[in-house]
Amino acid sequence: LGYERPTQLRGERARLVGLVIPELQNPIFPAFAEVIGGALAQRGLTPVLCTQTRGGVAESDYVELLLQQQVSGVVFAGGLFAQADAPHEHYHRLADRKIPVVLVNAMIDGLDFPCVACDDTVAVEQAWRHLASLGHRRIGLVLGPRDHAPSRRKLAAAGVVARSLGTDPADIRVERSIFSLEGGQAAAGRLLDHGVTGIVCASDPLALGAIRAARRRGLSVPRDLSVVGFDDSSFMTCTEPPLSTVRQPIEAMGRAAVDLLCAQIQGGRRHPGELLFEPELVVRGSTAPPARA
Repeated sequence: LGYERPTQLRGERARLVGLVIPELQNPIFPAFAEVIGGALAQRGLTPVLCTQTRGGVAESDYVELLLQQQVSGVVFAGGLFAQADAPHEHYHRLADRKIPVVLVNAMIDGLDFPCVACDDTVAVEQAWRHLASLGHRRIGLVLGPRDHAPSRRKLAAAGVVARSLGTDPADIRVERSIFSLEGGQAAAGRLLDHGVTGIVCASDPLALGAIRAARRRGLSVPRDLSVVGFDDSSFMTCTEPPLSTVRQPIEAMGRAAVDLLCAQIQGGRRHPGELLFEPELVVRGSTAPPARA
């Protein structure tokens, strides 16, 4: 009775690290959270998981909360920093407070936060050349919003690889969507209207939406449409057909992010720029030669 819990010491709070992810529905983000959280724990740090939900706590609000908790640093495994037109003021607040920060998947212009990312150029080249090697000539892209930095890089890479294979980049069919199964279904439907036989998607949920779009039209995957995803999320071997996709090296990327963060926490010099990681094409059952090459 009348007992008040003592305020935590700053030294105890200094063992906290914010781990911010944009959503839980896309399995790639929980996968990153598991790797990063485990690597932080091995360093004696406690991750504070901040998950955004539609209509819930905003990313900027989480940053304010983490600052109040006097965290040692923050890892953003995806987020608004990847969108050029999104508000970035809360990132500048972290920089002004000299809080160690690491970004996963994209950088912010004007801030020298270190970043680990999968090489989008290599990823698209692998997927595109795979479809081309099967005989596909009418290949479409399903990407994220126009201001989404990784999608911009994927589009640029598609233009380069298409040109190298004798296709005018202006002829590439591109549809954009939010990163969801429903968005992928709608975008793929528009591509099917233009007669594509192969689709490269910027995420696995988008790819699953593309497969659904084909089936709703009575088409077979991969006989009538080949689909390649991106991430190699959990359970992609359990889909029907199993999804061909480009695998992000989640384990290596997550551990590198923690290494970069801990180097800053320990007073080391911040590593500017991006660390790019090589993706791996994983061929499964959603790609095959087109029925009419």
